[in-house]
Amino acid sequence: MQAGTITTVIGPNGAGKTTLLGAIMGLLPSQGDVSYFGQSIAGLDVESRVEMGLRLVPEKREIFSTMRVEDNLIMGAYTRYKNGFRDMPHSLENVYQTFPRLKERRSQLAGTLSGGERAMLVLGRALMGHPKVLLLDEPSLGLAPLIVKDIFRIITDLKNTGVSILLVEQNARAALQVSHYAYVLETGQVVLEGPSDQLADNPAVMATYLGGIQPKHGGQANVKNGHL
Repeated sequence: MQAGTITTVIGPNGAGKTTLLGAIMGLLPSQGDVSYFGQSIAGLDVESRVEMGLRLVPEKREIFSTMRVEDNLIMGAYTRYKNGFRDMPHSLENVYQTFPRLKERRSQLAGTLSGGERAMLVLGRALMGHPKVLLLDEPSLGLAPLIVKDIFRIITDLKNTGVSILLVEQNARAALQVSHYAYVLETGQVVLEGPSDQLADNPAVMATYLGGIQPKHGGQANVKNGHL
């Protein structure tokens, strides 16, 4: 992945998408290597990966529900503060510019937020650590269509800041629209990959994930292992 790019992984339930993110983050044991900007991080623990700039935003949107919204955000800057950076107020203001709703609710208990606001909070908390790579696990899960639109707009805007994003999504249509490159995962195996616009035009992807809409450009993608 290059800086400022979005790569998406789509696939059905049980395909291994969340497991993939857990392995990259070091939360789950894995075989093989994980390369981070050309450097192997396979032997590093989770804390070391976080300090290098990896951040995972899990689908469960875990928050500190009895703490204020602003305190939740400040927790996201802990590792950075521990390493000597004192730019938390500036980081906080940047997050509030990205998520004005969080600024409006900064003094509320996080447990009182709606589902969409919680999604904004966990994403904002990750941004407080100045990540180089964001791992996003189903950011649209369970959200109303208007909130989903806002979340994907924000994800698209983040690439302009130089953050690289690995996006795991079941909303294949939205994911392919915002990403540069895509992988299709089935039962733990990559069965299809290619530029996102080409996958969006691939008949097999359309039939399985996009409701069978006919291709616009006749694009082709790289089929793996004969699947799809």
